[in-house]
Amino acid sequence: MAGDVRGDNELYDDINITPMLDLAYVLLVTFIILTTAAVQGVKVQSPTTQAANNLAKPQVRAITITAGGEVYLDAYPVTMEQLRTNLAQYKSANPNLPVVLKADAATQYERVMEVLEIAKRLDITELGLVTKRAAAL
Repeated sequence: MAGDVRGDNELYDDINITPMLDLAYVLLVTFIILTTAAVQGVKVQSPTTQAANNLAKPQVRAITITAGGEVYLDAYPVTMEQLRTNLAQYKSANPNLPVVLKADAATQYERVMEVLEIAKRLDITELGLVTKRAAAL
């Protein structure tokens, strides 16, 4: 029985790692949830430029134009009239509405100009064009 009683200065033979494992599991679950909660968009191949800045603000609305000319607003397909209506609603809620235009490099220029014309008519001045950084020469 004397072997079961430990003195104040006696070292322990084992270390309890259960709290450390609990913390590791909580961090793992948090990481999984945060990475799968990312917003999925429409995949396009953006044109390349030397000065690409793809930082987006939390309230940014994304307009995507595919190579086939389909237009998406925040990953939902829309017609030009629906795009105009939805952007007008967003603009009335936020006068400084930031919009990002992401078009495929093979998109018809006319389609991009239609979207830019809608943004101009709605007085959307916070408009960015998404590009990829070109490889350094």
